[in-house]
Amino acid sequence: MFESKLSDNRCLTDASCRESNIRWLSTSDTIHSTLIQHRITAYSYMNILQNQSATHPVTEKPVNKVYDVVIVGAGPVGLATAIGLRKRGIENILVIDQARAFRQVGQVVDLLPNGLKALKSVDPDAYEAVKTASFTFVNSPQSGDAKTSDVTEKNLPKASQEWVYKNLQGEKIRSISLSFDTWLKNYGEGRVSISWYNLQAALKKLLPEDQVKPNHRCINVVDEPELGCVRLDCISNVGAEANPYAHWADGQKNSEISQNLDTTSEQSITKSFHAKLVVAADGINSTVRRVLYTDSPYQAVAKPEYSGFAAIFCPEIPNIPDELRSRLEKKFFADSAILTVSNYELAGDTAFSECPRMMLIHRQKIGYLLHISVPLQSLQNKSGNELLELAVQALEKASYPDELKQLVRLSPVENMLQRPYYIHRAVVTDNNPPAWSLGRVILVGDAAHGMPPFMAQGANQGFEDAIIVTTLINKIAKENNWHNQQAISTAFDKYERIRRPFMEYIQQATLTQFPSSSNEQWQAYSQKVYTRNFDQLIAELS
Repeated sequence: MFESKLSDNRCLTDASCRESNIRWLSTSDTIHSTLIQHRITAYSYMNILQNQSATHPVTEKPVNKVYDVVIVGAGPVGLATAIGLRKRGIENILVIDQARAFRQVGQVVDLLPNGLKALKSVDPDAYEAVKTASFTFVNSPQSGDAKTSDVTEKNLPKASQEWVYKNLQGEKIRSISLSFDTWLKNYGEGRVSISWYNLQAALKKLLPEDQVKPNHRCINVVDEPELGCVRLDCISNVGAEANPYAHWADGQKNSEISQNLDTTSEQSITKSFHAKLVVAADGINSTVRRVLYTDSPYQAVAKPEYSGFAAIFCPEIPNIPDELRSRLEKKFFADSAILTVSNYELAGDTAFSECPRMMLIHRQKIGYLLHISVPLQSLQNKSGNELLELAVQALEKASYPDELKQLVRLSPVENMLQRPYYIHRAVVTDNNPPAWSLGRVILVGDAAHGMPPFMAQGANQGFEDAIIVTTLINKIAKENNWHNQQAISTAFDKYERIRRPFMEYIQQATLTQFPSSSNEQWQAYSQKVYTRNFDQLIAELS
């Protein structure tokens, strides 16, 4: 079994480095102990061998090379960070990921102006590659942009040019254009929709193949101060762990749908890498976060917390009676391909966040996604029939119109899916949130501040992290401060001081839905989030 040792003076920034006027950082963050040792029970070597059919593991000779940066996680945020580092001349890097192979899985990601601006600041080539790979941009290209003129959608749905919000009476509350050009005009940058896989693939193509290593599940992180680096222990040929915090569960079969579920009878292999800095972009179920926080004051938030919200999803409802379809078309769809229905009369009230929000999708098929506030135990291990009943009960309790309740009752039980939403809170009740960096290791994206997708800011905020982190690491490299722990701690503290207050705001908007309380609040939120100036921010950091 692997053990991780993290000495407090290496892994937690000395309190004297923190600015006293920053309320979320306090001297109590410093752990006064000479050694923190803990076992990673969930990822222990023996458990892995028991859960997989490997017989005798093979331990490879440790790689002697010391990387400047190792990035854990080859999702969009990890890849963007790697691209940004290479763009700035830091090429001695490596990206590792637990997936045995990169597959065409994942849902559609909305990249909004702030995320696209951040990505363009990371690397303009990455911005162009992602925009070209998106299927929204095909429908509304910028005039004169030859780079996207020959892109075809190839089996992807055409995007609606408007997302409509309606109340329970079918009255239009507001609409949001999905046109790239409209967003560009309003906020200085457009909006694109892209499948998660295509986003990952577009970014991965910009990195040398040998710098992205799948089939390497990080199971341990060890500070090695005598070498001036961190050791990452990885295991291969064991199939990626099913992520209980980011998957859809099939109510009928009660089985998990995970993008990386593999089984193998191959011999497992352990390998270690060394890095001067580690960027943990390994998602909401972050192993690195768990390692760093276990047996520390932050142990309670080492794992994601259930947010109190969940989704019930039915991708297709066949055989809808003509009479019901006609009423739905007239009252709700009205030629809209996508709309959200909720009790907007409660907007501005604390009860609004707990009111069900129903997203209706009407392209070639009709389906829905229902966001509800529900205890976690109400979802777990439920059959398709039970999920269907839970959805109907939620709509009845919220006084939804008969047309929508009838539609839900027609849902085939075998099509019913559920997903609880988890969160790493940027704000905690004891006013002492966990640091997003420990020593030479820094958390980014969902590993730091994962949250429900209600405001479509997950990937976008991850890209904002990427530009800040790459800028700060570039400064460390320029000043040759790879072995200056004080300079590293100062840089990572600066990342947190910049990012945490904004993440508090984004998470508040996500959980309370306060931007929906009025058109004025919506516009204020949009201006604050979408018009951010990253060039100015980078100049201040450099």
